[in-house]
Amino acid sequence: MALSGRFRSSLVIGLQGIRARKMRTLLSMVSLFLGVLAVVVVQAGAELAAAAALADVELREGKDGTVQMFVPSEGAAGTIAMDTLKGRKDAVGVISTGAIIGEPGVTPINPHAAPFDGRGRGPDSDYYCDSSGYCFPGRDPKLAATSPGQAIELGLSGMTGDVRQFRPYRPVSGQWLDFDSAPSLSPRLVLNKEAAKGFGRYRVPAEMRIEGAPVNPTPRIIGVVDDGDEQPRAYVRADELLTWMPTTVANQRNGGLQVLLAPTATEIEQILKSRLVANGVAADHMESRVINSKEQIASQLALMRWVFLGMAGLVLLIGVAGILNVGLATVGERVEEFALRRAVGTPRSLLAGIVLAETLLTGLLTSAAAIGFGVLGLKVLGSVLAGRGPFPQQLDFPWQAGVAGVVAGLIAGLLGGLIPAIRAARVPIATVMRA
Repeated sequence: MALSGRFRSSLVIGLQGIRARKMRTLLSMVSLFLGVLAVVVVQAGAELAAAAALADVELREGKDGTVQMFVPSEGAAGTIAMDTLKGRKDAVGVISTGAIIGEPGVTPINPHAAPFDGRGRGPDSDYYCDSSGYCFPGRDPKLAATSPGQAIELGLSGMTGDVRQFRPYRPVSGQWLDFDSAPSLSPRLVLNKEAAKGFGRYRVPAEMRIEGAPVNPTPRIIGVVDDGDEQPRAYVRADELLTWMPTTVANQRNGGLQVLLAPTATEIEQILKSRLVANGVAADHMESRVINSKEQIASQLALMRWVFLGMAGLVLLIGVAGILNVGLATVGERVEEFALRRAVGTPRSLLAGIVLAETLLTGLLTSAAAIGFGVLGLKVLGSVLAGRGPFPQQLDFPWQAGVAGVVAGLIAGLLGGLIPAIRAARVPIATVMRA
């Protein structure tokens, strides 16, 4: 109770001291403001950068905890996997193949699904790229016998369900695939941004040639998403894709089937593996791994965060020096007051607590001002960056930055007020006789 009373007394007298010396408190806050703001900005920037980097990784790899499994192209493995995953909400199978949309019998504008603004886009290019994205010098020998025409080549991903629960593709325009309706004979396509760039730049006939398909279907483009892929790609329902080509052909072209499972989908994973092993697929041929995107980017961002925190710490030390300077000057002016308090029985610890309370309250007030400035600044910045690139539609101020600002203000108040507090506690009682 005694300690509680002293703590309360320190706060009350400290608040009275702040009210009595408003100008000096303001000067201390000004000297400390930039340091605390620097810590808040660095922490907020680090959290937003981590979120943006994680969003890009999730587009390509998947959300943390997602189980990624690869089914080999052995016998009827693909058909068994597709039947097992049909209608499942917690697991999605993805078949990847290639397609050409446009005039038949011509060289595509972007051979091997190359980016439209990159190398290897034509038969006479100095470089050409294969379907895996590897580029080589020279002319592509496979395209020598055909003439250039109005056709676009792109990657094609056939999905058994909504893959966005595992890879959160960002919508750009139109709509996403509807997996609850009946399959259509005219495949519905959702393009990525690179593919949409090609179709916006060139006018091509609506005829799609799929590797291994006996006839050419007529596709319908219903939407555009941002999937983080630099190569043109389209997404289609697997049942609409397999209407025009056998599952075995799709698996052979792709080298297998990729399966994405929720962390709780252990039952369907075991059922799928059991059915495949029972049909002759070797157990060691079915690779699976748990995606951990945060671990991949943690090491990349840690060094940058510590470097900028070090710079912010230097700015914070300047603020600490300002508080220390003002605190020493204030204690020098209040020597008679502290001596008189000592003469009437005030403990040394309470005198030190009064000075520390003033500096800590000053640090808290400065933290509140810096955090408020950071919140307003992020709102202004959010109106410019929101929805662009990896940034979400709404940029929220990270709570970690607020905590960092409060901690920085308290540390600065403690360091800046420690020496003045010790000096106040050591004021001799005899000083009151000089007044």
